Amino acid sequence: MGGKRFDAAQAVVTPGSLHGIPEAVTLLKDMPGAKFDETVDLAINLGVDPRHADQMVRGAIVLPHGTGSTTRVLVFAKGGKEKEARDAGADYVGAEDMAQKILNESWLDFERVIATPDMMGVVGRLGKVLGPRGLMPNPKLGTVTMDVAGAVRDNKAGKVEYRVDKAGIIHAAIGKKSFDAQKLVENAQALLHAIVKAKPSTAKGTYLKKITLSSTMSPGIRIDPAVAAVDPTA
Repeated sequence: MGGKRFDAAQAVVTPGSLHGIPEAVTLLKDMPGAKFDETVDLAINLGVDPRHADQMVRGAIVLPHGTGSTTRVLVFAKGGKEKEARDAGADYVGAEDMAQKILNESWLDFERVIATPDMMGVVGRLGKVLGPRGLMPNPKLGTVTMDVAGAVRDNKAGKVEYRVDKAGIIHAAIGKKSFDAQKLVENAQALLHAIVKAKPSTAKGTYLKKITLSSTMSPGIRIDPAVAAVDPTA
């Protein structure tokens, strides 16, 4: 992580300073870049205790401008729903055959799993494999659904799942460094708005404690949580 380029990038940031989202994005884009198109991430420290089920913050959002990455989607479906999934652009579609491939070959060449409700008996057997990787389909995230075509299109368009980790932090990608600044700003605002809306009623004290914007190879830029908490669509 060291080196002249990182030091030059670090010099752009004033230690301890807080920024609005547009200013933070401008600073990030002004930093010396890597030789590849870096992913831009937000890290959000929340004032919740994820050990309590009623303070778990989890959800999904289709970012206005996508993530810039191609998501490989596996769908568990049969019959007409299998055709719907294929027509919508799913990378892999199947049923027991896909479950056996995962179990017998340790196959995990996908980033999102969608299933129709009737297939959850098959998918349930994969819990020990998919669960720890955050790949288990979930009705709350729209990945257990009869609308497999809509779910596939959403995930292909740049749907981001977010989930608070044990330390109370959400990490989520909001695009690529090559994106126009305004697109990164709008993606960041959309994600933060979704997380603010998902605030558990049992969370006490400050909800958005610390927000950091960074790219794959950059230092972090602090965003002012008080500014970020304001709904840009209000």
